[in-house]
Order: sequence, then structure tokens, then C-alpha cells
Amino acid sequence: MPESPVWGPTDPAYRRSEVSAVVGRGDADWRRLVPDLLRWRVKTRSGFAVDAPEPVTAGRRLRIRARVLGVTVVEPVEVVGVVDRPDRAGFAYRTLPGHPVDGEEAFLLHRNPATGDIVLTVRSLTRPAPQQPWRALHPLLRIAQRVARRRYLGALR
Repeated sequence: MPESPVWGPTDPAYRRSEVSAVVGRGDADWRRLVPDLLRWRVKTRSGFAVDAPEPVTAGRRLRIRARVLGVTVVEPVEVVGVVDRPDRAGFAYRTLPGHPVDGEEAFLLHRNPATGDIVLTVRSLTRPAPQQPWRALHPLLRIAQRVARRRYLGALR
């Protein structure tokens, strides 16, 4: 969940990923970055379309779209947690049936009190989706996930 600074134990059936990057420093950057993150800009600036103009809300179901090689891929998700504190902000969503993978993804901003750096962390737990054609395409989707994570880390800078 986004409020936890450290991941707890996870189901070994899921592939676990956590990547982080410094995206800003100080109060002015924090005031800019938090609203950007909580309004889906980490996704939209990474090439995805999100059908939610309002800030993330726990329990909200929506569709995220990605255009790949001329094909629009629809990713149904549900927001499962949101945190907005003075030192930590972010959200997590789980995939719904029809999504290319099964799992969760979280986007977290936190401040390093020692340096003033603002760090974006992207966490994901994924395994192959149960349905075809996504299940068969899972090795290619893992490559796409790595590309997306790199984009996420640069999206808020």
C-alpha cells in the first residue's frame, strides 16, 4: 500500500519490482509534484491515457489506455489506496479482469529529510494474466513494463 515505506511479504507467484529516482528538491517542488502525481500525470506524461480528470480516489474503477504499434490496449484498474501526507504522497491500483497482467502498481513520492530530495518510487507486483492473448504475450509485456518504469521515473521532472 502507498502509506507503507517498506514492502511487506508478497506472494512468490508475483514478480516484484521497485525503482526510484530523485525528481525534485524542497517545498516548491513538493507543492508542484504532489498534485501532478495525484492527478495521474505520472501515467499521462508516460504515454498513457487515463479516463479520470479528477484526482485519484480509493475505490475508483477506470480504464487506462496505451497505444502500442497502432493498437490501443485497454487496462482496467481499481485504485486501492491513496496517501497524501506532508512527507509522503501516492497511490496504488490493482488490475481488473481484461488487463494485460495480473497484479498491482504503486506510485509514491517521499521526502528525504536528510537531503531534502523528493524521490519517486514505482512499485509493482505482476504475474501473467489468466486470459489469452495476454498470457502468451507475458514475456513481451515484461519488456514493455521496464520501458514504462523508465518513463514513469522521468515523467514528473
